[in-house]
Amino acid sequence: MPVRSHVFPEKRVAYSEVRRVLRLGGIFIFNAWDRIEENEFADTVTTALEALFPHDPPRFLARTPHGYHDVETIERDLAAGGFTASPEITTLASRSHAASCDHPAIAYCEGTPLRNEIEAARILTGERNHGRCGSYRASVCAAAPVDGKIKHMSSPSRNDGRRSRQMRELQSGTQC
Repeated sequence: MPVRSHVFPEKRVAYSEVRRVLRLGGIFIFNAWDRIEENEFADTVTTALEALFPHDPPRFLARTPHGYHDVETIERDLAAGGFTASPEITTLASRSHAASCDHPAIAYCEGTPLRNEIEAARILTGERNHGRCGSYRASVCAAAPVDGKIKHMSSPSRNDGRRSRQMRELQSGTQC
């Protein structure tokens, strides 16, 4: 059961539900992006938007897809969700390639919830959003192939049928 963990606002509740529906001995595999600084395209877009909008910069990328990367937190959340076996968290580093910087800039600015955050903050709307992203692209790079480092973590966790201490406490009501 592969899952992207950053889409769940309540990680412990989501992990508990995954464990509930996962057959005994089944493996739950999820991945999470590493810190934004370890993901150059996302970091470049975020940094450029901070420079364009210093008073209220959109921080969706740093906060949401790249905001859940602390291994100890992930381990605690999995245990609280009922996974008793220690997860095998593997960090994978690679390079992401694009034909030009237009591709990641447009993808992030217009094809992710970052766009919603930009528009909700009344920073940019409609065509001006595309135009402003174009200004960012022109200021950051040329129209040539680009590549940037990317890093994420993957963690298979097995449902061994036992409940963790945190899960027992949650179910008995002794923990808030």
